[in-house]
Amino acid sequence: MKNNLSLYIRQLKIPLTLMIVFWVIAVAFWQTKGNIFFLFNFGYIGTSIGLGVGIYEILPKKKKRWGRRLAQILVGTYMLVFLGIIEKENMQIEGFFLYLLAGLFSGSAIHYLVAKLAGPVIFNRGWCGWSCWTAMILDLLPFKRNKSGRLSRKWDFLPYVSFALSLGSVLVLWYGFGQRVDSPIFAPMVWLLVGNSLYYVIGIALAYKLKDNRAFCKYVCPVPVLQKIPSRFAMLKVEGSAEKCTECRACDKMCPMDIQVSQYTQANQRVLSTECILCNECVDVCVQDALKLSFGFDFGNRELLNR
Repeated sequence: MKNNLSLYIRQLKIPLTLMIVFWVIAVAFWQTKGNIFFLFNFGYIGTSIGLGVGIYEILPKKKKRWGRRLAQILVGTYMLVFLGIIEKENMQIEGFFLYLLAGLFSGSAIHYLVAKLAGPVIFNRGWCGWSCWTAMILDLLPFKRNKSGRLSRKWDFLPYVSFALSLGSVLVLWYGFGQRVDSPIFAPMVWLLVGNSLYYVIGIALAYKLKDNRAFCKYVCPVPVLQKIPSRFAMLKVEGSAEKCTECRACDKMCPMDIQVSQYTQANQRVLSTECILCNECVDVCVQDALKLSFGFDFGNRELLNR
C-alpha cells in the first residue's frame, strides 16, 4: 500500500507543481488587476496542462503521448477559438508586437510575456510541445519520426527572417501608415484567421515535403526566436543517466526536433539544446529508462542536432 502511494506521489509531483504555479499566477493577476478573467484564464490553462501531464504519467509508455495530445487540444482550442475567435484577441505574434506598441496589457501581450518569455525560464519550450495550437494540428500528421535529420545549417536563419517579417509588418503599418489598434487593417479576426491559415498551409505543406511533422517549428515559426534566450536558463530539462545508456540512439531517432539526446547523456549533461520542446518522446522510447525530466540550474549553450 505504501509503495503504491509513493508511486502515485511521484507520478503526480510534476502535474501538481504545474497546476500550483499556474494557479499562483492566476491569483496574482486577479488580485493585482482586479479582473476575475485572469483567474479563469491561467487557472484553466494550468489545470488543462496539469491534467494532460497527469494522464501522461499514469499511462503506459506506448500510450503516454495521448496525455500530451489532450493538453494540446484543451489549451490550443481555448487559445484559438475562445480567446481568438470569440473574444476577438489577436493571438498571433503580430498582435503581441501591436499591443506592446500601444501600451496595452491585453490577452495576447500577457500570453507572450508569460508563456513565451518568462515561462521558458521554468518550463523550457514546453509550450511548443504541450500547448501550441499550430502544433496541435501538425502533430496529427503521419510523419511521427523524421528519418532524414535536420536540414543543413544554412536554413537556420529562416525563423529569424519570419520574425523580422512579423515585427517589420507591424512597425511599417504603425509608423509608416499611422495605423493604430482600432484601425480596420489591424482587426484581430483578420490577423488571426489569415495568419493561422497561412501557418497551417505552410506547416502541412512542409510536413509532406520533408516528411517531418515539426518542419514548420524548425524552419518557419518566428516564436522560438523569443523563446530561445530564456530557455537556455530553463530549470526543467531532460536528464540522462550515462550508466544506464547503451548508446542505442533510439532517443536521437525519435526526437521530433532532431536533437542528439544520447550525446548529452554520454557527456553527463542535461539536454541543453534550445530546440527541446519537452515532448518526452525520447523519454518514452528509452527501454533502459535512462532518461527523465528534472529540475536544476545549468546554462544551455550546446546545440547538438542530427543533420
